[in-house]
Amino acid sequence: MEDANSNMGRVNAVFFAIAVIAALVLYNSAYVIDETEQVVITQFGRIIGDAKKTPGLKFKVPFIQKVNYFPKNLLEWDGDPGQIPTKDKTYIWVDTFARWRISDPVVYFQTVKDEFSALKRLDDIIDPAMRDLISAYPLVESVRNTDRPMDTFDAIRGLEAKEGEDTPKRMVRYRVDLGRAEIARQIEKQAREKLADFGIQIVDVKIKRINYIDSVRGSVYDRMIAERNQIAEKFRAEGQGEASNIRGEKEKELQVIKSQAYKQAQEIKGKADAQATRIYSAAYGQDPEFYAFVKTMELYTKTLDKDSTVILSTDSELMKYFKKSSD
Repeated sequence: MEDANSNMGRVNAVFFAIAVIAALVLYNSAYVIDETEQVVITQFGRIIGDAKKTPGLKFKVPFIQKVNYFPKNLLEWDGDPGQIPTKDKTYIWVDTFARWRISDPVVYFQTVKDEFSALKRLDDIIDPAMRDLISAYPLVESVRNTDRPMDTFDAIRGLEAKEGEDTPKRMVRYRVDLGRAEIARQIEKQAREKLADFGIQIVDVKIKRINYIDSVRGSVYDRMIAERNQIAEKFRAEGQGEASNIRGEKEKELQVIKSQAYKQAQEIKGKADAQATRIYSAAYGQDPEFYAFVKTMELYTKTLDKDSTVILSTDSELMKYFKKSSD
C-alpha cells in the first residue's frame, strides 16, 4: 500500500513538473501585438521572417527567439533652435519640428535599432536641409507664404486716404519665390529621401518659430518704436491742427453771433428810444410851460446845492423862477 502511494506521488510530481514546463513554454512562446505596435522577431541577434504588424496574439519559438517592439503611430521630433544667416545677411533663430513614423521595422532595426538613435539621425538630416534652404533665400521667403500685397498704414508719407477711409493706406508687395510653406516641403522632401534608408518615413516638417537674434532684435525694436513715435507725432500734429481749425471756426461763429446780437440790440434800443422820444414829445407838447418848469427844476437839483455859490443877474433866463417867486 505504501509503495502504491509512493508511486502515485511520483506520478503526480512528474505531471506537475510537466504542466509547469508546458506553462513556461507556452508563456514564453506567446506574445501580444497592440494596435499601436509592430514587432520584429530575432534569433541570436538575426532577424527571423518579416515584421509582424497586425495586432493580436502571436507565437514564436520559446527561449531562443526574442520579440522586439516598435511603435507604429506617429512620433515627434523637435529640433534645437539655431542661428542661421539668410541670403540677405539677416541672422535669425529658426525652430523646426517634424512628425515621423517607422515605415520598415526590419530596416529600422538593422540601422538605428532604437528611438534615441533615430532622433539623432533626424537631427543629422533635417537640420542641415533646413539650414541650406533658409540660407539660400532672403528673409521674406521664410516668413511669408505668398507675394500677396499687404495693407499697411502709411501715416509717415502722408498719402491721401481713399474715400470712406479714416486712415490712408498703401499696398506693399514683396517678391516671394518659394515661401515658408514651400521651404518646409523642400526640407521634408530632402529628408524623406535620405531617411528611407533607415526605415523612417517623414510625415511632416514645419517651421515652428522664426525670430531675430538678440543683437538684431534690439535694433529692430528700436526702429519699430521710432517709427511708431513718428506716426504718433504726425497724428498729434494733425490733431492739433484740426483742433486749431475747430477753435477758429468756433471763434468766427461766436463773433458772428455777437455781431448779429449787438445789431439786433441796437435796433431794438433805437426803436425804443425813438418811441420814448415820441411819447415825451407828445406829453411835453401838451404844456410847454410846464415842461420848461420841470426841466429847470431838474437843472437846479443837478447844479445847485448848499455849498454852491452863483452870482447871476435877476434878468437871467435861468433865475426867472426865483424872480417870480420873489415878486
